[in-house]
Amino acid sequence: MHSCTVIGLSDMKIIVTTNHEELSQRAADLVVDAVRAKPNLTLCLATGSTPTRTYELLAAPKNVKSDQFAQVSIIKLDEWGGLAMDDPATCEVYLQQHICQPLGINSERYLAFQSDSPTPEEECLRIQKALEKVDPIDLCILGLGANGHLGFNEPAEWLNPFPHVATLTQSTLQHPMTQQTDVAIPYGLTLGMANILQARQILLLVNGRHKRMLLEKLLASRITTGFPASFLWLHPNVTVICDQEANPGGHVR
Repeated sequence: MHSCTVIGLSDMKIIVTTNHEELSQRAADLVVDAVRAKPNLTLCLATGSTPTRTYELLAAPKNVKSDQFAQVSIIKLDEWGGLAMDDPATCEVYLQQHICQPLGINSERYLAFQSDSPTPEEECLRIQKALEKVDPIDLCILGLGANGHLGFNEPAEWLNPFPHVATLTQSTLQHPMTQQTDVAIPYGLTLGMANILQARQILLLVNGRHKRMLLEKLLASRITTGFPASFLWLHPNVTVICDQEANPGGHVR
């Protein structure tokens, strides 16, 4: 049994859990329920420390043995550009380790940016063309970036709707994943805001005291390109799961 508080704010549902473990279990349960409802689900996945435990729970032996992910397809949300695909800092290595290999996701059910493409703009076009051949993403799992970014959609005067080469801010380049490589990362590759907002359902995971002010800014419901996560208010089916440390005061008793 989960101990949490659910708050409805317009079209955004906020689930407040006691800690990161409960957050992760709640998120994993939501994914498993979605797969049971639609076995050939298309999942778009972010990487990073926040969703890691969720992915570990999804890859638990009971889920692997049941083979319930046998028809699920995975789309990589973003990637650090200019790195070899086997560089430990890549989103590729992360997703292979935490999701694709444990759940047996083969190449036919996996769409991913090539981090080391010699022509990154053409790589983005390849991803967009591939997305146009499949149904909309069923469930997109996101994290809340240190400056409000989603994927590598960074704060700017305008936001790109489709896969693109992203100029990364210094705060983004300080992400813990970048500490795993000695290579200077020149750019990012990411799905655009339209790709994200076209997903049927969005799950935003937020944990830790360092994310509290960011979540408070999101819940202020002011939409601005200077805080890309605010565009989630334009989506009809967003669930935010946060822990108590990330929960800003005034949104839960």
